[in-house]
Amino acid sequence: MDQANSILNIVVPCYNEEEALPETARQLSELLDRMVEQKIISPQSGIYFVDDGSKDRTWNLIESLSAGRPARFHGIKLSRNCGHQSALLAGLLHAPGDMLVSIDADLQDEPETIAAMVRRYHEGCDIVFGVRAERPTDTVFKRRTARLYYALLKWMGAEIVADHADFRLMSRRALGALSRYSEVNLFIRGIVPLLGFKTAIEYYTRRPRLQGETKYSLRKMVSLSIEGITSFSMRPLRMITMMGFIVSAISFGIGIWAICVRLFSADAVPGWTSIVVPIALIGGLQLLSLGMIGEYVGKIYMEVKRRPLFEIEKIL
Repeated sequence: MDQANSILNIVVPCYNEEEALPETARQLSELLDRMVEQKIISPQSGIYFVDDGSKDRTWNLIESLSAGRPARFHGIKLSRNCGHQSALLAGLLHAPGDMLVSIDADLQDEPETIAAMVRRYHEGCDIVFGVRAERPTDTVFKRRTARLYYALLKWMGAEIVADHADFRLMSRRALGALSRYSEVNLFIRGIVPLLGFKTAIEYYTRRPRLQGETKYSLRKMVSLSIEGITSFSMRPLRMITMMGFIVSAISFGIGIWAICVRLFSADAVPGWTSIVVPIALIGGLQLLSLGMIGEYVGKIYMEVKRRPLFEIEKIL
């Protein structure tokens, strides 16, 4: 296909982004205009804002943008707050185009990287990951915990691109493959590397947030971390099995020692140590095992119900 006829649509999940949205729309629209002038995308390219049940004027602003330039700005309104991953998937599955780029509304991910992603697409790449080369705006705590998290995910066996969130380009073929993943427990950045196809990486420096405050609290980040580990790795269950063997061996050794002291020594004094220690070890391990198994059983429960991930109220 001729590059100038390739339609690019940018998917932007939004939750209470009324402060940032006007500037986000302006910067992304100007970026598309420059790419059209460079003849690497079609003039029919546009921006799809996905309103994830916002409580402020986010949807009103999206409607105004769409009314002003209906060919450039589009909106998808979810009927309630479904979470960032579900909102992102709603945009990816409903926005048309030869290629889609997903980016957060705060534009901390460098928009200018999109042009480089499109060039990689024209070189034959179906998926282009935006990876943070530097994170100067993040706190030391956030940078270190992020590195630890990506290392932990890789050690657990998950295919993950380090320092990559949800800033990426996907071709229509890759999106078709993504649509066949119908799981409820969504962790898109873990699913996309499983699709295969030709991939590339574009590095960028993370920018300060445009306006407002981050919508990803520590609680949400921890929840997403647990989601990633339990959705893509069985290693925690195998670790519990190994701990079970080790604790059982220790308990068996303590039992033999207690019997030998009782049979061959006159110093045997009934006490708490030989009873309490094994009970405490085994009891603690059982509780840990039940908690981890419960996490997986909960996921099975959610998958079996087959609830829809989102409901679309309106499309502009």
